[in-house]
Amino acid sequence: MFNKVVLVGNLTRDIEMRYAQSGSAIGTSAIAVTRRFTTNGEKREETCFIDISFYGRTAEVANQYLTKGS
Repeated sequence: MFNKVVLVGNLTRDIEMRYAQSGSAIGTSAIAVTRRFTTNGEKREETCFIDISFYGRTAEVANQYLTKGS
């Protein structure tokens, strides 16, 4: 069993790549997710910044195709 979370947002920085001693790729970045809502008739929005990591081939593909703002 596993948990799945889907977040829609924008990358706040390009993917930072590094490699483990085993040679496995590790990519890190962050995304900004903005939630828009209305409270007592007032429109508001909150932005949450979330650190993300990619591993192995997924890290290499993310580094190739994802850039800041995408």
